[in-house]
Amino acid sequence: MSESTPAAASPEASVSPSLGARLAAEAFGTFLLVFSVVGTALFAAGFKGGDGGLNVGFVGVSLALGLSVVIGAYSFGPISGGHFNPAVTLGLAAAQRFAWRDVIGYIIAQLVGGIVASSFLLWILAGAKGAKGDFLTVQFKGASTGYDVLSPGGYGFWSVFIIEIITTAFFLYVILGVTHVRAAAGFAPLAIGLTLTTIALIAIPVSNGSFNPARALATAIYGGPDAIGQVWVTIVAPIIGALIAGFTFKALFDGTKKA
Repeated sequence: MSESTPAAASPEASVSPSLGARLAAEAFGTFLLVFSVVGTALFAAGFKGGDGGLNVGFVGVSLALGLSVVIGAYSFGPISGGHFNPAVTLGLAAAQRFAWRDVIGYIIAQLVGGIVASSFLLWILAGAKGAKGDFLTVQFKGASTGYDVLSPGGYGFWSVFIIEIITTAFFLYVILGVTHVRAAAGFAPLAIGLTLTTIALIAIPVSNGSFNPARALATAIYGGPDAIGQVWVTIVAPIIGALIAGFTFKALFDGTKKA
């Protein structure tokens, strides 16, 4: 999830990927994340099958989020660092783990990957029986992040704003910790994915679980006026949380003692 994530030893490991390759990896990784988590929310979390036994609910969406990041980090992490999230990119830059000059390119790639993923989901959803009128907008509104009408639990603005800041900050602290030079090699994607699953279980009932401006925007663009009007909250709050973690990690956790 960062440029310091250890890679397996190979002849290619010593060759730095080009910027184009890294941006492609970020776009594909973000596509995987959004397609997985939003697809689960759209097609499986509210599935009406039999007595409801096929409905995966919040737990299923949380697992889809965590597993998609584990898969993406192992697959694309050796190429781009596996951010898949503008807040992560900004947090890593704030922590001096990522070059500020590459931030804009990464964020654009992530936004493109997320929007392409949600566009394909819209196309698939359009083939559902009874997909007429406002059906598509209503479905994407239900998968969008926000407060009041967009909050699964009906939580207000400040509840959503606070939980998105805290959970994203915690997420960045974990990323910075498990990709530290003193961390055990090879386990970062697992720890990061499990952390996402954990914070999603906390936040989905409150905000629908963003932590990721690319994911928030990808659903909001098809979710109607409420989703578009509120998307700024789950863009700004995760960025604030990530920057807090990035700017404070070294002072809090990276101190050394004199010999």
